[in-house]
Amino acid sequence: MGTFDEHERAPSLSLISVVSQILDQAVKDSRIVTSPATGLDLPRIHHEERRYLTAEQVSQLAKAAGENALFVYVLAYCGLRFGEAAALTVSDVNFERRRMRIHRSVTVVDSRIVVSGTKSNQARDVPVPGFLLAMLHDRLKGRPEDALVFPASRGGYLRANNVRRRWWDKAVKASGVPEGLTPHELRHTAASLAITAGANIKTLQRMLGHASAAPTLDRYGHLFDDDLGMVAESLDKLARLHVA
Repeated sequence: MGTFDEHERAPSLSLISVVSQILDQAVKDSRIVTSPATGLDLPRIHHEERRYLTAEQVSQLAKAAGENALFVYVLAYCGLRFGEAAALTVSDVNFERRRMRIHRSVTVVDSRIVVSGTKSNQARDVPVPGFLLAMLHDRLKGRPEDALVFPASRGGYLRANNVRRRWWDKAVKASGVPEGLTPHELRHTAASLAITAGANIKTLQRMLGHASAAPTLDRYGHLFDDDLGMVAESLDKLARLHVA
């Protein structure tokens, strides 16, 4: 298919992503042979510098979020996209393996909820820290397997606009974290915290659900620079054992 000239008005990339996922599902269901969205050359997006919260700031935000603290922790420590967290069910949490199975996502298109596969159309397993498993166990015990982990206040799926209006923006302001912080920025925070905890690029790729390591390196490769000094020290210690 053709490319978009940078001076032309391109369709919303979020809408393109949803349509692409629907077409991919149609291929899987044998409704169409191939997806016309395959190979679509999208315009390059220039992102603002990413912001990353520290573990302490995450705790401050979770505390300010009150009864919604678990949602904050899941985004910040598991790296889920908002739609993935909204689609999470009880059966997706494996307490024995300490994993979450991420295979669905929720998107709002023209005020309607669309449930589809993940952005990469591939399921993935995400590691869950022990403290978070304990919180999830308390939240989910006794609930049916198909129940949503984070249902809306009136039932059904969460919507990002409602979340931000009802409690998120207030929690951000009350916690003292960077002004205007969005739920998606906790995904960046999860990447930063995982790298600090020792995750390598392939592990981070799998955790975030990127199709390859390339976008992971493009977005978060600079965070690995902090490890260069540690590598030099380790190499120095190794060499001193053998260098005369």
